[in-house]
Amino acid sequence: MPLVRRLEAVGFRAWPAASVVYDGSWQVRLTPGHPSKRLNCIVPLDPSDHRDMDRRLDKAAAKFAAEGCRLLVRETPLAPVPMLEHLDRIGWRVCETVDVLTADLVGMELPDTLDYLPSHDVNRFVEASLSIGAEDPTHRDGLCQILSGIRPNSGFFIKQDRNLGSVATLLCVQDNDLAGIMSFAVAESARRAGIGTEILTAALRWARISGARTAWLQVVSDNLPALALYEKFGFRRAYQYRYWRSAKEGSGA
Repeated sequence: MPLVRRLEAVGFRAWPAASVVYDGSWQVRLTPGHPSKRLNCIVPLDPSDHRDMDRRLDKAAAKFAAEGCRLLVRETPLAPVPMLEHLDRIGWRVCETVDVLTADLVGMELPDTLDYLPSHDVNRFVEASLSIGAEDPTHRDGLCQILSGIRPNSGFFIKQDRNLGSVATLLCVQDNDLAGIMSFAVAESARRAGIGTEILTAALRWARISGARTAWLQVVSDNLPALALYEKFGFRRAYQYRYWRSAKEGSGA
């Protein structure tokens, strides 16, 4: 549980929501300008906090609906079991499972040189993400807001090709001794050419030079190619989380 709590905390700082309020120990995260599930959900943070669930879910659903968003509940190992049983009874269903992976940076074999130096230009990173299709153009302003709101040390890694332009992006957020790998994408036309390995290697090397000792990332559990890549770097699963949503179309509760 201490590791889960720490990784959840750094994850919140690495991918900040536009609005964060607390209902008891439930963190309510809302970002109308971007559809990221991590930015638009309830995250229960205390296994014992499951009082008045219907009222609290209805309150959050109304808040989300007012912003045109559909409510999700993010279930980590910190979520109350009675709450999950209640969600199942009232017709909510799991819609996605995500693995949280960690790796030891200290003992990781990485080259001594940095092939890609990180940028700190938010707009350049956003344009690169848009050009490789990792982001919907309508989410440009929302993504800029998210990236500009990151407070820990961060580096934007961009791989450029002379003919194709931007072909890969990766965000590395170094928070004391932990480094998070975020927004990692490779253009479809450039896959299976080792570019993902190159840019991930550079980001992890930069994080270690910057003082990080452990790397972490989040990946959808059925993304087998990504899991295979991360396994080569020594990443192993620390825990899983799941997203729940109401089976009632258009309803938050």
